[in-house]
Amino acid sequence: MQGTVLAETEAFIAKQREALLNERQEMVNRQRALQAQLDELDGMLAKFDVFEGKAAQQAPTRRNRSGQRGSRREELLRIINQSHGLSRGEILDKMGLKGNKSGEMSVSNALTALTKSKQVTRRDRKYVAS
Repeated sequence: MQGTVLAETEAFIAKQREALLNERQEMVNRQRALQAQLDELDGMLAKFDVFEGKAAQQAPTRRNRSGQRGSRREELLRIINQSHGLSRGEILDKMGLKGNKSGEMSVSNALTALTKSKQVTRRDRKYVAS
């Protein structure tokens, strides 16, 4: 009896977790689509500025986009700080990026940068806040 309740609870938790991960991914996709629309509108507004004789704003350079990478690092730090150490796989699960190759690479790069800047360290194959 107790084993059945435990199995049902684990199945329920797994199902809820999967639903939340799917909802999170949908939100990320909507966010990306909105950002693309904003970028397009900014480009159109810049053309009007040129037409009206105003100085055109420079398009974002790589340097200006570093905020996006910084936000990934901030999110990683927040997740790591909330735990007592997580492996890379556990971090990917929490962020809903397991199986997303570019997302996994982004997390790996951010973890490397955080480790080099001594904001996180590795202990027993887990990342912990420094």
